[in-house]
Amino acid sequence: MNQYLVPEEGLTSKSAAELAQLIHSGEVSSRDVTQAHLDRIAEIDGTLNSFLHVGADEALAAADAVDASLKAGDAPASNLAGVPLALKDVFVTTDAPTTCASKILEGYMAPYDATVTKKIREAGIPILGKTNMDEFAMGSSTENSAYGPTRNPWDTERTPGGSGGGTSAALAAGLAPLGIGTDTGGSIRQPAALTNTVGVKPTYGTVSRYGLVACASSLDQGGPSARTVLDTALLHEVIAGHDKYDATSVDRAVPDVVAAAREGAKGDLRGLKVGVVKQFDREGYQPGVLESFHAGVEKLTELGAEIVEVDCPHFDDALAAYYLILPCEVSSNLARFDGMRYGLRVGDDGTHSAEQVMAMTRAAGFGAEVKRRIILGTYALSVGYYDAYYLQAQRVRTLIAQDFANAYEKVDVLVSPTTPTTAFKLGEKAEDPLAMYNFDLCTLPLNLAGLCGMSVPAGLASDTGLPVGMQIMAPAFQDDRLYKVGAAFEAAR
Repeated sequence: MNQYLVPEEGLTSKSAAELAQLIHSGEVSSRDVTQAHLDRIAEIDGTLNSFLHVGADEALAAADAVDASLKAGDAPASNLAGVPLALKDVFVTTDAPTTCASKILEGYMAPYDATVTKKIREAGIPILGKTNMDEFAMGSSTENSAYGPTRNPWDTERTPGGSGGGTSAALAAGLAPLGIGTDTGGSIRQPAALTNTVGVKPTYGTVSRYGLVACASSLDQGGPSARTVLDTALLHEVIAGHDKYDATSVDRAVPDVVAAAREGAKGDLRGLKVGVVKQFDREGYQPGVLESFHAGVEKLTELGAEIVEVDCPHFDDALAAYYLILPCEVSSNLARFDGMRYGLRVGDDGTHSAEQVMAMTRAAGFGAEVKRRIILGTYALSVGYYDAYYLQAQRVRTLIAQDFANAYEKVDVLVSPTTPTTAFKLGEKAEDPLAMYNFDLCTLPLNLAGLCGMSVPAGLASDTGLPVGMQIMAPAFQDDRLYKVGAAFEAAR
């Protein structure tokens, strides 16, 4: 790792759980912790470009409120009260711009907070700022941001992943101890794998999507990121739960993910059956990735787990199905960005019609990848192609969900590499969209089925020296299994 970007021993190198303990015991103040991370951002984010907006005054005010409450003898608002956080710039906030890394929303201030934003505030967690991402969460490298790419702290010539590369880079470099991202096809798990951090995609419908600017509504899911499994569980506990404002929210009790993480850290997986997905353990993947993954599977065996090979034949069709379903939903969702209601407006000089203003605004405001997906989706939804493309992709989606269901009749969790390779160089895949899409091969099926998954660090690849992630997958509403297995694996390593 670039030594300049390694956090020195101090507040910015500690886990969120450690920081919370120090704050709640009165050994340090939330202001001190928050200021240390703001100083760290000021020091090195000019190199990384992980933040699009830093809200220093707002973060310090939130920290002061926590300190005052604790000084008055009040109980902490949550297990993470006082510990600062980086928020992906796709959740709306009333006190900071929400741009989705797009010129079409440059400077946009939302009139309300997303439910996730509100829960973070209520938990007493200061928000350091909004992190960089691929525009409207469309991409795998954070190179599609209208405000420049984010760089990976392990090698600043390489991508930190996407679409949530800003959050993962901030975590890896000690700019924040906690992060919130969104995962449509792997946008939390994949950047976590490339930066040696932990990222979780919760079961669809268990974290509110209200105020999350939609990319693909049936796939998007907000989730937690951190540097340890326990920290991620503590944040998951804060943001999960039913929300009456979200029509896709599930009214069901959230499993005790924190207890599962603490139990898993004891390192006993006896009686657990772990399925290795045949389709994600084969030639064509980077040798160093497979080597680290196989070593990880061996470690699970040492912890007492029984390893079973699992065949999920329709996973090979997931990429094609995903890149039909997602663009169709993008075409629908992004129709609202028309230059009429909010955001950028181009050509409004009295000489152009409304239709011309819309066309000029979208041409200027959307980047190339967003335009590509809008065109693909609009075409696939058009008369004469809807049945052949969109409906057929939905049928494949059902088959993928059935593959998962069949697998979970035999095993408790599934594992695979999170990505086929380690981090690639910035610009390496920029001119080859299909190569970029293929980078999410291992993470896509989970989103299509609406299930839960985690990427946990699995060491460094022997051939590149860069981080490798192991993906753990569990059935719907069994998110606690992720944390038990992830924490056991983390403790053993």
